[in-house]
This record gives sequence, C-alpha cells and structure tokens, in this order.
Amino acid sequence: LIARRRRTSCYFYPRAWPSVRSADWWERVVLKEFGPQDWLEKFRMSKETFFYVCNQLRPGLAPHSTHFHPTLPLEKRVAVALWHLATNVEYQTLSPLFGVGPSTVQMCVREVSYAIVLLLKPLYLRLPNEKELENMVRIFRTRWGFPHCIGALDSLHIPIHPPLRLSADYCNGQGWHSILTQATVDGLGQFWDVSTAFPGSMENSAVLESSSLWVLAKEGRLCPNPPKHFMGKAQKYVLLGDATYPLQDWILKPYQEDENLTQRQLQFNYRLKRAHSVIENAFLRLKARWQILLKCDDCSLELLPTLVLACCILHNVCEAHDNP
Repeated sequence: LIARRRRTSCYFYPRAWPSVRSADWWERVVLKEFGPQDWLEKFRMSKETFFYVCNQLRPGLAPHSTHFHPTLPLEKRVAVALWHLATNVEYQTLSPLFGVGPSTVQMCVREVSYAIVLLLKPLYLRLPNEKELENMVRIFRTRWGFPHCIGALDSLHIPIHPPLRLSADYCNGQGWHSILTQATVDGLGQFWDVSTAFPGSMENSAVLESSSLWVLAKEGRLCPNPPKHFMGKAQKYVLLGDATYPLQDWILKPYQEDENLTQRQLQFNYRLKRAHSVIENAFLRLKARWQILLKCDDCSLELLPTLVLACCILHNVCEAHDNP
C-alpha cells in the first residue's frame, strides 16, 4: 500500500545496447599502432603469426550476426579469444576494450577454442610419423645426451572451481582443486600428445593407463615395426618419466635414490632428469604464454578440456614460428 501511494512517473525502457562502447579500438589502435612487442605482450605471438592463425581458422569460424549484434570480423573474434587466454582477464573487463558484451567475449573464447582444436590439432598436435620419430631420437641424443628416446612425459595441475557434488574428486594432494593434464613433448619442448580433464585426485599412473598414450603404446604405434636396433638388439623407443610413473619397456624412470646406488646408476639418474627437464620447461613456457591455465575462473568444466588443448596447440604454433 505504501508503495502504491509512492508511485512515480519515471519509467525505464530496456535498450538493445545497455552502454556505449568503443567499438573501433581494435581497428584504430591495435591494427595501426601496435608494435612487435605489443603483439607479443597481448597476444603472445607476432602479428604475422596472428594472421596466419586467423587464415587457418577461417573455414571453422563462419561469420554470423543477429538483429542487435552485427557480424564481428574473424580477426577481431580471434583477438578477443587470444587476449583472454593470454591475460586471464574477466569477460566484464575485456568486453569494453573491444566494444562487445561479456556474453560475446564468452562466445568468442568458446568458438575460437573449438576451431583451434578442430583445424590446427591435426597439424600441430598429432602422433609423429616414422621419419619424425627418428628426428626426435636424434634431437634427444644430440641436445640432451639421452639415446633412443622420443619424448618426456609429465602431468600438470590446473586450478579450477570444482563442481559441488564432485569436490572431493578434484582435490589434489596439495589440498586445492584442479584438473590433471598429461602431456608428452619432443626434444624441442613441443607437445605431441595431450590428455586432459582428469580429476586432480588421480595418481599419475592411473592417468597414464586411462590416456590415449597408453593405448598407442599397447598397439605398438610409438615405434617402428620391427623396432630399431640399439646396443645390439631390437629395442622399442622410450619415453622419460619421473618416479611417479610405472616402469615399462617403453617408459624409463630414475632409480630410487638411496645410499646404495652405484656410480653408473647415479649417472643414469642425472642424464634422465636432465633430459626430462625439457617438459618442465615446456610447462613453464605454456603457463607463461597462456595465463588462463593459472586459474580457470570464467571457464566451465565442460569447456576446459578444449581450452587446455587449444593452449597446447597455440604453444606449438608459437614455438614453430620462433615467437619468443
């Protein structure tokens, strides 16, 4: 009754655009005034690499528009997604910068991530062929001093907000919630196998047995048939893991360190750990480039595997194009 007596004559009508945004910042500033360092800082790649990625994604990012939202140029949609992946700023913070709404930013991140996995994964994240495997063996031997090796294997915890009903499953051994990503890199630190979205509470050995890499190894697709000869007999190519992985005829791990190790065993551990550091460095470079992996706040759990794969693929693109 009090509210009725205090009626006002002021009425508010909804508008299609709730606020005025600077829609030309991308065309006016980024495309015309950004220097090489600006592109590396904001997009984690050079301008040439950026437009190469755009051209590769063009078949999977068809233009679309609605009654209130005109079509965004493909390059602008890719820029929105890469900026978010690189800086991990919130959708609400990023939207006025490009003159679009937060929901449009979210849509760009989703669509571009799916397009990267669909179109660039067959080029930059795939099982190497026999000739490429031989080249990987050569790089591990010459650069890291470890023979007959095709990769280093390790896992990465990515912090998340867990689903309420599965909170305990995603709590890792350090007491925070994460998803687990298993990856394999070559001697140059480029990923060639990635399995992700495992709950953070899983052990590395369990993740390995649930991954595509385990299937490939059991099918004999990680080495030529018949295997190459090494030290006088046919030997499978090996991957290097840490102490948390099971010992297999295709996975080597260090000896458990104690005072009873011989000098040769200590030397083996040193060589293995030195070569295995290539994946530790790759993870550091991956997280430094794509800081969305430091804390996935705005990302839904269903999109997260695609987003992680997209970051690994973009890492390989940047490494292949010598972007620092």
